[in-house]
Amino acid sequence: MLNQIRVEDIMFLDIETVPQEASFDQVSEDLQKLWDKKSTYFRTEEQSAEDVYQRAGIYAEFGKIVCISVGIVSHKNGHRMFRVKSFAGEDEAVLLQEFGQMLSAFAGDAKKNICGHNAREFDFPYIARRMLIHGIKLPEILDVAGKKPWEVKFLDTMDMWKFGDYKHYTSLNLLTTIFNIPSPKDDIDGSQVAHVFYEEKDVQRIAHYCEKDVLATAQLFLRFKGEPLLEAEMVERVF
Repeated sequence: MLNQIRVEDIMFLDIETVPQEASFDQVSEDLQKLWDKKSTYFRTEEQSAEDVYQRAGIYAEFGKIVCISVGIVSHKNGHRMFRVKSFAGEDEAVLLQEFGQMLSAFAGDAKKNICGHNAREFDFPYIARRMLIHGIKLPEILDVAGKKPWEVKFLDTMDMWKFGDYKHYTSLNLLTTIFNIPSPKDDIDGSQVAHVFYEEKDVQRIAHYCEKDVLATAQLFLRFKGEPLLEAEMVERVF
């Protein structure tokens, strides 16, 4: 199947999320009660809902997106290029609107796909849910309700590595290591994003980290296809 998909027809993406508020005491009373109920499924008896609030960013109902980075393979002067762009900031609605416009423009025909690592379970539904919460119309490629499986244009490098094994989870960091792809985890990791956002207020650092994950995902996809990796000079950041 991979041989039938051109890498130029794929938008690679990754998102970074944080809890909706910097601390639990800033959360509305209603959502505090709902988080208390939600967190009973994974916290220990000794932990309170406040103790595990740092995990709220994982859930679209209690978190928010602070960065979406995308990468697209194109050609410039006869050479393959990887153009990377980030939508990042404190106003989630604005970055979702801007990302949605770009995604709709890109995914204008049936050949186009979007790809991420563990994106079917996390990135794609998270983006769609947050768009709906903000009253933003879903781009056609994300509006999958009622679609047949072959009509859904989602690619997932973790699914590709599973080979049908539903129990198997493999991190992007592990796969880049065994495939000799430069690791994207050379600065921060996902557990530190909320601190960088709320305490350091360094959105650009988060965007840079997110972009490296996008590049790593594209490199992994190329490895799966048996195609050459992208060299550093092929990567172009678009502002």
